[in-house]
Amino acid sequence: MTPEQLLQHHDQALLWGQAPGVVGGPDTAAAYQQALAVRQLRQQRGEVPKGYKIGFTNRTLWQRYEVFGPMWGTVWDTGLGFAEPAASGPAEGSIDLTPTCQPRLEPEIVFGMKATPPANASLQQLFEAIDWIAPGFEVVQSHCLDWKFTATDTMADSGLHARLLVGQRLPVEQLAADAQALHTLLAQAQVTLFKNGQAVEQGSGTNVLDSPLNALHHFLKELRQCPGAVDLHAGDVVTTGTWTDAWPLQAGESWRAEFSAPLGSLSAQMY
Repeated sequence: MTPEQLLQHHDQALLWGQAPGVVGGPDTAAAYQQALAVRQLRQQRGEVPKGYKIGFTNRTLWQRYEVFGPMWGTVWDTGLGFAEPAASGPAEGSIDLTPTCQPRLEPEIVFGMKATPPANASLQQLFEAIDWIAPGFEVVQSHCLDWKFTATDTMADSGLHARLLVGQRLPVEQLAADAQALHTLLAQAQVTLFKNGQAVEQGSGTNVLDSPLNALHHFLKELRQCPGAVDLHAGDVVTTGTWTDAWPLQAGESWRAEFSAPLGSLSAQMY
């Protein structure tokens, strides 16, 4: 499938209609080049990259989806939103599901960058390049019927990314003094996910490659090994992978994620 065809399916929320593995092909590097070609087309029409999503960092889901390692895609200005602080209760926002293809919801931790990490950055050097941390909702999608795909399909499909809603942003220095402290805080944290007021699943930060900070560190190495990929920059957001399974979405639903203190909570209405 050409980059133009991939973008058309994205814009129109169309299923690819091909067997798993056909679009992504056998080669990881080639699949990422497909995604980067689509990225270039989106930039040419005026969309602005705002950072990245990291997917399949939750090892508890690898067997279920038959994808056994992380991958990544681009976050765009056209799909990025920030929740409004509420007088009481979680920050609140809304997410437009049109046009998305078989959308699902994931509660995640989002990082905001204040600098480009140095080459071969240690975990501490990465920590020092982070500006803020926030709870987030990523809406993922798949153009493969019934979410049956290969790892390379997910790479060619822009990391399955559709939308990102960011909750209250917390300055990293208020949460932890160094990388090890932040790793421990995030690894030990829990989240409870609610649909229309009913708890549906609980998850843990340790599910995400042992912590979202570790996931970010792993991603940085992978990104820099990909020919043509754009490095992290100040102002970028990176969402680091779901703490629970990805839950099917429909317009009209209300979702809430309650993370352990001090990470906060996030509420979103789907439309």
